[in-house]
Amino acid sequence: MELRQMIAELDKNIAVNAPAMAAMSDGFAARPEVSGKEFETSKEIVRVLKDAGFEVEYPALGIPTAFTARCGRGGGPKVAILTEYDALPEIGHACGHNLHGSMSVLTALSLLPILKDIDCELLVAGTPAEETDGAKVEMSAKGLFDGCDFAMMIHSCGGKNMVEYRSLAMDAVEFTFTGKTSHAASAPWEGRNALNGLQLFFHAVDMLRQHVRPEARMHGIVYDGGAVPNIVPERAVGRFYFRAPKRAYLDEIIKKVHNCARGAALATETEVAWRNFEASFMDMLPNGPAETMAKKYFAEMALEVTPCSTFMGSSDMGDVSYRCPALQPEIDISGENIEAHTRAFAEATQKPRAHEAMRDGAKIIGRCLLEVITDEELRGRMWKSYKEEIAAAKR
Repeated sequence: MELRQMIAELDKNIAVNAPAMAAMSDGFAARPEVSGKEFETSKEIVRVLKDAGFEVEYPALGIPTAFTARCGRGGGPKVAILTEYDALPEIGHACGHNLHGSMSVLTALSLLPILKDIDCELLVAGTPAEETDGAKVEMSAKGLFDGCDFAMMIHSCGGKNMVEYRSLAMDAVEFTFTGKTSHAASAPWEGRNALNGLQLFFHAVDMLRQHVRPEARMHGIVYDGGAVPNIVPERAVGRFYFRAPKRAYLDEIIKKVHNCARGAALATETEVAWRNFEASFMDMLPNGPAETMAKKYFAEMALEVTPCSTFMGSSDMGDVSYRCPALQPEIDISGENIEAHTRAFAEATQKPRAHEAMRDGAKIIGRCLLEVITDEELRGRMWKSYKEEIAAAKR
């Protein structure tokens, strides 16, 4: 079957499957489950994929709410669709995972009849907890995406479409300063103030900003600063996110940050220890040939693409991009500028415009995967770009 014939069948299948997937997305919005607790959500997706004929492993890779689903005869190109479905505390699906997770499932269901008798493999990866530990990090480390020729998902966005998604490498680090208690009024000189150590560390990090590149980000909170004012705090905890465009440069920054912590502890006669309190994320590696392909299909859907002019925070999709050629465009679900992680965005995911974006997104993902499967020369160019970006990331 030629590519255009496959695309025509894909579109027919999407038209048939879309109403059920829109209803599933709205159901997830009504019953949101936060990161790591997506038990009912993942069960429903797994049921849908099993009923359709996918070979499903659930749970997968030792992660209780992760799954893998596969189709195709194997022995040829291997492509992956990533599926997110965790919500945010208090404000529900304000990042749109209900919608674009259902978009990924819609794509998979619509590709299944086309690919089941073809020498290829389609992997559908259920990747929970994007908002916290990022299951893609662990799944990537365990080799799930090794050998994939291409991995893709599309993320929800309020007000614009983007293909050239760029994200920052990130470390989430907790610093614990330990001192000695004393009465803060009658004998403060007997104490060693852990909060002073943390405060001085904050100042040191602020001063460090002058000496890092403009794209780097360093932001933190006082997680524990003591109990009452009349006790010299013996324990103070700060939590920070440190980000940079490349992992290699972030590693340099982290060394400087550790020295800031050591200096603050020395100056206040306290002790300090640190640990990563969430998974570290890699930066998102670009892939020029894949981005060019995706732009073509956004244009086919009459969707205007906005060039990416800045970094878009951090995502566990970056770890996937270090394992194989990968892409995570963003699609406008609202037709107006609505910030993610707001109640307004959660509401927007349930409107007809969002359901239309889900269908368009499934068509784009499906087209991209079909082209990768059928075009050996394209796969070669994507792998060449991947290897070049990996080499550049180490410099």
